[in-house]
Amino acid sequence: MKHFLRIIFFSCLALFLVGIDPYAGRAEAARKIRVKLTTLVPKGSSYHKALMRMGQEWKEISDGQIDLIVYAGGIQGGESAMVERMTINQTQAALLTGVGLADIEKDVTGLQTMPLVFRSIEEFDFVSQQLYPELEGNLLDKGYITLFWADAGFLRFFTRKPMVTIDDMKSFKSFTPAGDPKMEAMMVSAGLNPVPLDLTDILISLQTGLIEVVPLPPLYALALQAYGPAPNMTNMPWAPIMGAAVITEKTWNRIPEDLRPELMEAARRAGESVRDSGRQENNEAIKAMVEQWGLQVHEVPPEAMEVWEREVSALYPDIRGGLVPAGVYDEVMRLVDEYRASN
Repeated sequence: MKHFLRIIFFSCLALFLVGIDPYAGRAEAARKIRVKLTTLVPKGSSYHKALMRMGQEWKEISDGQIDLIVYAGGIQGGESAMVERMTINQTQAALLTGVGLADIEKDVTGLQTMPLVFRSIEEFDFVSQQLYPELEGNLLDKGYITLFWADAGFLRFFTRKPMVTIDDMKSFKSFTPAGDPKMEAMMVSAGLNPVPLDLTDILISLQTGLIEVVPLPPLYALALQAYGPAPNMTNMPWAPIMGAAVITEKTWNRIPEDLRPELMEAARRAGESVRDSGRQENNEAIKAMVEQWGLQVHEVPPEAMEVWEREVSALYPDIRGGLVPAGVYDEVMRLVDEYRASN
């Protein structure tokens, strides 16, 4: 027994003398903060790569203390499921489109649920940059820190049969996000045939004919291979596809305060990369689908565009205060008018 105690004593003394803490590994594990981030963006896409770079930067900034794990491609379910997972701390962060953000804060969806309001990406940039600070405050009120905002340009309609006029669309079954009865009712009132579905059900629903029209960012349509069952694209800037990377306030507050500014800067850089490369890759995705997969792009003639704008604008009174809070709607319209007056 004395021999055994002597071994323990001198072993501990040796560790002490060479500066090794026998509990260091346990303490290091206790300090590590694991952040699980979920997203629908395809694995290997520029969006995914930007998130992975952000995770590497976070690890370097925190000296290994922050471990960001990215689950891409919707392997954790649709966006509503992603938000639910954050509420119960199964995951701590997500890169969401306006669909998922609406499950947290309805005000955030205004930019994405105002069809044919923006005529160019420059208009959208002007309006969104002025609205983002207010929207970040709304998300914070719901317990989420905004890491960065991002967009993927404009949604385009991908269809099983050619679609140019709004009357064409009225004869088809159109995708609408599940869980938004107001949107569904509004589409019905406009003479459309909405089919509410989760985003993860789009491809199989196109293949079976359950839906015939779906608005998608071109890059996502390419990754989803939607060009197979929906080999037509209507070249009309329907609405911007915007989103944000968010992290729960509870998780963010666990991170040492002195690290947060640098982590946020790394996140903002990731957001800029997602936005810039995403817009470029959307254009490249259209080209690839046309040249390699036979996608047919259908332009909308001016006279048909006038009818689209007239019939869609007739829905704006219902959108204001219905789908989009009146204050957000009014501010968007004011900023659009301001931009056009100056440009």
